[in-house]
Amino acid sequence: MFARLTLRALGASAAAVVASICMAATPPQPGDWVTAWATAPQSIPDLTDPPPLYRTPDVAGRTIRQIVYPTISGRGVRIRISNAYARAPLTLTDVVLARSSDGAATRPGTAVHVTFGGKAGVTLKPGAQIDSDPVPVALTAGEPYAISLVAGPRQTLTAWHRVANQVNYVSTEGDHADDDTSSAYSRKFTESTWVTAVDVRSPGGAAIAAIGDSITDGLRSSLNRNRRWPDAFARRMGEAGAAQTAVLNLGISGNRLLSDSPCYGEALERRFQRDALGQAGVRAVIVLIGINDINFAAMPPRAGLDCDFPHTVVTARDLIDGYQRLIAQAHRNSVHIYGATLTPASLPGPREAVRLAVNDWIRKSRAFDGVIDFDAALRERAHPERLQRRFDSGDHIHPNDDGYSAMADAIPLGLITAVPLASPQ
Repeated sequence: MFARLTLRALGASAAAVVASICMAATPPQPGDWVTAWATAPQSIPDLTDPPPLYRTPDVAGRTIRQIVYPTISGRGVRIRISNAYARAPLTLTDVVLARSSDGAATRPGTAVHVTFGGKAGVTLKPGAQIDSDPVPVALTAGEPYAISLVAGPRQTLTAWHRVANQVNYVSTEGDHADDDTSSAYSRKFTESTWVTAVDVRSPGGAAIAAIGDSITDGLRSSLNRNRRWPDAFARRMGEAGAAQTAVLNLGISGNRLLSDSPCYGEALERRFQRDALGQAGVRAVIVLIGINDINFAAMPPRAGLDCDFPHTVVTARDLIDGYQRLIAQAHRNSVHIYGATLTPASLPGPREAVRLAVNDWIRKSRAFDGVIDFDAALRERAHPERLQRRFDSGDHIHPNDDGYSAMADAIPLGLITAVPLASPQ
């Protein structure tokens, strides 16, 4: 059995969170590696003539430059490259890490080449991933870094993270990984690909994984401004003295707990081990998922690309059973797991009844190690099925920047107590 946890008051010191995370879970990995930034990959629909949202840039023989913001500082870096959901090998001939400047430009003199088993390039089979050799440079939390990846001459994109909310860049043909100017980077795109994690050496550090759907992914938050709720929570942790706790965003817009999607990624319960529990130094997970499971059954089937397929009808019991499977996975890995209530989405009566039943179970069942009440933070008091107007991005489902900030503020900084997990029986 796992020991029960209690919630402290909102004003508890974040330093206690760091200490308790490190006490409560597995010992640090060799080398004290902690994931400082991460994203969740998803497959790209395999269509001859996809709609504009799913058309990929030409990357063959070109350089992709991606901007990442680590949420924890450290000296010593490694970069994880993934070929998840691929239909062919991934070949990269050069990978360079540098401090980002303006747009696609980087700061002169900061570029370092990244190697894999001592080699500049790497080829990965479909489904494989690899961590780079350690790079002896320092990363600073909250600062932008550019990772430049030179694709092989016949390389295509078959997987990405579609809603990066960050402008990234594709160059003209050639190896432009060392370029510190932006002149070769003629194409912008707001997806990310191949890089799924950046780790740093941070003795005593730890990571919290935030996993879910578009509301964790930060859909409709401000582009290039890091205004998603996990970003705001990371800043809040740092300001409160928990600078060595990373907050990782593993949300995928459109994702569901129970069903895969042609567009919106593998079901969260099936990607949970890799995307959340597989991060270096992870000690706790915050889960916010289920609104799309409730909604997608009512979406009309579409000819061609039907992103909402399968239109599975789910009950509150179905979702609760799925949450319990996540809890079991987390506890088998000695990781704490916190359940977040589903936020208002102006649902019609029958679907709203499912949301309310799920939230009632999250709050009262004591199945999770603790509860984060995002619903209470965002709902309109007189009409609890609705977002407060001041937090509504305009679609009545996704928060605006202020709403995402309110979500971060609703997480008790003393959420994790110093009660250690008992050994599994």
